[in-house]
Amino acid sequence: MSKIEPCLWFESEAEEAAKFYCSLLPDSEIDTIQRNTVDGPSGKAGTALVVQFTLAGQPFMALNGGMRVEYTHAVSFKIDCEDQAEVDRLWDALSKGGSGGRCGWLKDRYGVSWQIVPKALPKYLGGPDREGAKRAMQAMLGMAKLDIEGLRRAYEGKPAA
Repeated sequence: MSKIEPCLWFESEAEEAAKFYCSLLPDSEIDTIQRNTVDGPSGKAGTALVVQFTLAGQPFMALNGGMRVEYTHAVSFKIDCEDQAEVDRLWDALSKGGSGGRCGWLKDRYGVSWQIVPKALPKYLGGPDREGAKRAMQAMLGMAKLDIEGLRRAYEGKPAA
């Protein structure tokens, strides 16, 4: 059966980025590193050309292409977080050297877009209380990093803490 494996293009930071991403999530590891055998556009002999890695159980490939290519928000990686501590940890790590966005989106130091999303979000945005869901949506639109307690309070119609 065919499998889909995202390939991330880097100028020269593929190995560094893969190690960084693997350090953040359980069930993650570097699988193989194919190194350049000669000096070329993708780097000097001995540097990484292709890094195969597993991130939270999902296979990825990182490629050093030798030139900078900008990522867009059109493709992002969503991480479902169990609780606020995980949201905070991943947001802080991934946004360091990058930039925060709105509604849980950020760009990391390599320009890759991520969505750091608490698993509780659908409960508040899609809950049976339609007015509560509207309030939670309005609260989310005002957030950069998502705040589970703030979403809960908005859904329940309670003032912000």
